[in-house]
Amino acid sequence: MGKKIDKQEVEKVAKLARLDLSEAEIGEFSDQLNAVIAYVEKMNELDTEGVEPLAHCLPVHNVFRADEVKPSLGTEAVLKNAPQRDDGFFKVPKILDDSSQA
Repeated sequence: MGKKIDKQEVEKVAKLARLDLSEAEIGEFSDQLNAVIAYVEKMNELDTEGVEPLAHCLPVHNVFRADEVKPSLGTEAVLKNAPQRDDGFFKVPKILDDSSQA
Protein backbone atom coordinates (compact mmCIF):
# COMPACT_ATOMS: atom_id res chain seq x y z
CA MET A 1 0.00 0.00 0.00
CA GLY A 2 1.21 3.52 -0.76
CA LYS A 3 1.36 6.48 1.56
CA LYS A 4 -1.07 6.44 4.46
CA ILE A 5 -2.96 9.47 5.72
CA ASP A 6 -1.90 10.01 9.32
CA LYS A 7 -3.58 12.03 12.04
CA GLN A 8 -1.19 14.96 11.54
CA GLU A 9 -2.30 15.35 7.92
CA VAL A 10 -5.97 15.25 8.91
CA GLU A 11 -5.28 17.90 11.59
CA LYS A 12 -3.46 20.08 9.03
CA VAL A 13 -6.32 19.91 6.52
CA ALA A 14 -8.88 20.50 9.29
CA LYS A 15 -6.98 23.61 10.37
CA LEU A 16 -6.84 24.90 6.78
CA ALA A 17 -10.60 24.29 6.45
CA ARG A 18 -11.14 25.88 9.87
CA LEU A 19 -12.76 22.74 11.25
CA ASP A 20 -12.59 22.02 14.95
CA LEU A 21 -12.37 18.23 15.06
CA SER A 22 -12.23 16.06 18.17
CA GLU A 23 -9.54 13.39 18.57
CA ALA A 24 -12.18 10.73 17.81
CA GLU A 25 -13.18 12.50 14.57
CA ILE A 26 -9.54 12.89 13.52
CA GLY A 27 -8.97 9.16 14.01
CA GLU A 28 -12.20 8.28 12.21
CA PHE A 29 -11.43 10.51 9.20
CA SER A 30 -7.89 9.18 9.02
CA ASP A 31 -9.23 5.61 8.88
CA GLN A 32 -11.86 6.52 6.28
CA LEU A 33 -9.35 8.31 4.02
CA ASN A 34 -6.97 5.36 4.22
CA ALA A 35 -9.83 3.03 3.23
CA VAL A 36 -10.52 5.19 0.17
CA ILE A 37 -6.84 5.15 -0.81
CA ALA A 38 -6.71 1.36 -0.38
CA TYR A 39 -9.77 0.98 -2.63
CA VAL A 40 -8.25 3.18 -5.35
CA GLU A 41 -5.01 1.21 -5.17
CA LYS A 42 -7.01 -2.01 -5.56
CA MET A 43 -8.63 -0.56 -8.69
CA ASN A 44 -5.15 0.26 -10.03
CA GLU A 45 -4.46 -3.49 -10.10
CA LEU A 46 -7.04 -3.95 -12.89
CA ASP A 47 -5.77 -4.59 -16.40
CA THR A 48 -7.02 -1.66 -18.46
CA GLU A 49 -4.87 -2.33 -21.52
CA GLY A 50 -6.96 -1.77 -24.63
CA VAL A 51 -9.82 -0.11 -22.75
CA GLU A 52 -10.80 3.17 -24.34
CA PRO A 53 -10.96 6.13 -21.91
CA LEU A 54 -14.48 7.36 -21.12
CA ALA A 55 -15.86 10.76 -20.28
CA HIS A 56 -19.07 9.15 -19.02
CA CYS A 57 -19.98 5.59 -18.09
CA LEU A 58 -23.25 5.69 -20.07
CA PRO A 59 -23.66 6.23 -23.82
CA VAL A 60 -24.80 9.84 -23.46
CA HIS A 61 -24.55 12.17 -26.44
CA ASN A 62 -25.04 15.95 -26.29
CA VAL A 63 -27.15 16.26 -23.18
CA PHE A 64 -27.47 20.03 -23.58
CA ARG A 65 -30.64 21.56 -24.90
CA ALA A 66 -30.62 23.88 -27.87
CA ASP A 67 -29.94 27.53 -27.06
CA GLU A 68 -33.13 29.22 -28.21
CA VAL A 69 -34.20 32.81 -27.75
CA LYS A 70 -37.48 33.07 -25.85
CA PRO A 71 -39.38 36.06 -24.49
CA SER A 72 -38.38 36.99 -20.95
CA LEU A 73 -40.45 38.32 -18.09
CA GLY A 74 -40.88 42.06 -17.82
CA THR A 75 -39.36 44.06 -14.97
CA GLU A 76 -42.69 44.38 -13.14
CA ALA A 77 -43.36 40.64 -13.26
CA VAL A 78 -39.85 39.85 -12.00
CA LEU A 79 -39.98 42.36 -9.15
CA LYS A 80 -43.61 41.62 -8.22
CA ASN A 81 -42.68 39.60 -5.10
CA ALA A 82 -39.40 41.35 -4.28
CA PRO A 83 -39.27 42.29 -0.59
CA GLN A 84 -37.53 45.55 -1.49
CA ARG A 85 -36.83 47.25 -4.78
CA ASP A 86 -35.04 50.37 -5.92
CA ASP A 87 -35.66 51.93 -9.34
CA GLY A 88 -36.31 48.66 -11.17
CA PHE A 89 -33.73 46.58 -9.29
CA PHE A 90 -33.76 44.17 -6.36
CA LYS A 91 -32.59 45.92 -3.20
CA VAL A 92 -30.51 43.72 -0.91
CA PRO A 93 -28.83 44.37 2.44
CA LYS A 94 -25.26 45.64 2.39
CA ILE A 95 -22.84 42.85 3.32
CA LEU A 96 -19.47 44.58 2.93
CA ASP A 97 -18.41 47.64 4.85
CA ASP A 98 -16.46 50.51 3.30
CA SER A 99 -13.15 49.24 4.72
CA SER A 100 -13.34 45.92 2.83
CA GLN A 101 -11.91 47.44 -0.38
CA ALA A 102 -14.08 45.06 -2.41
